[in-house]
Amino acid sequence: MPNTTGPLVAALLYDGLCTFEFGIVSEIFGLPRPEIGPGWYRFASCAIEAGPLRAHGGFTILPDHGPDLLDQADLIVIPGWKDTEAPVPPALVDQLRRAHARGARLASICSGAFVLAATGLLDGAPVTTHWRHAAALQRRFPAIRVDSTSLYRETDRLFTSAGSAAGIDLLIAIVRQDFGPAAANSVARRIVMPAHRAGGQAQFLERPVSPRADTDIAPLIDRVRQTLHQPWPIARLAKEAGMSRRSFERRIVAATGMPAGEWLAAERIAAAQTILRETTCPMEEVAEAVGFGSVFALRHHFRNRVKLSPREYRRNFAGQDTSPRTPRGGTPA
Repeated sequence: MPNTTGPLVAALLYDGLCTFEFGIVSEIFGLPRPEIGPGWYRFASCAIEAGPLRAHGGFTILPDHGPDLLDQADLIVIPGWKDTEAPVPPALVDQLRRAHARGARLASICSGAFVLAATGLLDGAPVTTHWRHAAALQRRFPAIRVDSTSLYRETDRLFTSAGSAAGIDLLIAIVRQDFGPAAANSVARRIVMPAHRAGGQAQFLERPVSPRADTDIAPLIDRVRQTLHQPWPIARLAKEAGMSRRSFERRIVAATGMPAGEWLAAERIAAAQTILRETTCPMEEVAEAVGFGSVFALRHHFRNRVKLSPREYRRNFAGQDTSPRTPRGGTPA
């Protein structure tokens, strides 16, 4: 383990390990980060069965630690489980229950939610997993409430996340809880990931959205993005595009995957997020700059799409808090 004094993070190892999910945990918690200080996480991988263990990708692992170390962990992370129908060993179930009872946090990535659900700790709670596994998880564990849309959920020190990339979002959110937004942003930058995807954000879109539509309305789309502070009713958009309203509405859906009003609101929210992260402008100025006209309209659209208020978003993601803090389970950083 690294020579640090922070919370002990233990990642499970098992035969049939989901390599990418384990790699996420190791990358975020296991790398030295001297810029954050000596209170950074201690990281260990713990095998729940005898090695050598096979992992996805055709290689084997010789573990450094067995299951006993889980009794000391402040955070236990379960990568994607072997198979959605694979039984969870009773000894592991008991160990996870004991860990939670003493105050440890438990987190799962993708199908790792099946392991957490087997403990009974999630009964009655909202839980997420990869959308492909949601129905199977609900069938096997009817006492839980499966949310098949969110990126990640948290209830009573229990964290679940959707597919592999959503695991990154969850783990960065945990870093943010423990060390603040500046540390979370630093970790995200190092792995070239956004630091601000909220847990309630949808796992996927029904249709991909092009950053810049390669169509005859592309110049108009670019101009709207540059002048979001102006009023852009659909009638004006259609006129500027030289089309009837009906034709324009068909064209904008084909180009962006969304109706015009929804696309414009999404563009304004994205612009507001940038301003909130990078400036301390008053909310009235933010609303005016992106074309919402009032703080009430900004707050309404922002909460509907981001699942946070603008003030909560700024507080969580501005990255301006660099003061030392005491992370959970560790000594002061």
